[in-house]
Amino acid sequence: MTGIDGCLAEAMAIPGARGASLVDWTSGLALGVAGEGPGGDHETSAADAAELARLAFENAAFTRSAAGPGPVEDVIVTARGGYHLIRFVETAFDSSVFLYLWLDRAEANLAVALFRLKALAGRLVVT
Repeated sequence: MTGIDGCLAEAMAIPGARGASLVDWTSGLALGVAGEGPGGDHETSAADAAELARLAFENAAFTRSAAGPGPVEDVIVTARGGYHLIRFVETAFDSSVFLYLWLDRAEANLAVALFRLKALAGRLVVT
């Protein structure tokens, strides 16, 4: 188990990581940040990512066939210069947080980043 700061430090160790944050998707607030934020602003990117996460998590097209504890595990956005990964954090209570990772496309390996982000979310203790 690791806390927010330790989790974000580990996320920044993922090859190609430019920035990472833990975001509450109901409010759009960043609970913790590390590295750079897209456009230089973590708060704006947290709010934008929260809107995307909320749309994916609450969309009936994605929730109809849900067999696990949450209908959506990850959201992946590929852009010309980078990858934006959202990993929902599962908890025993009604969790509304996700890990957001911004990667440089030229330096990152998407599969490795997804695998490591999943492991980080599994070890995260939200305090």
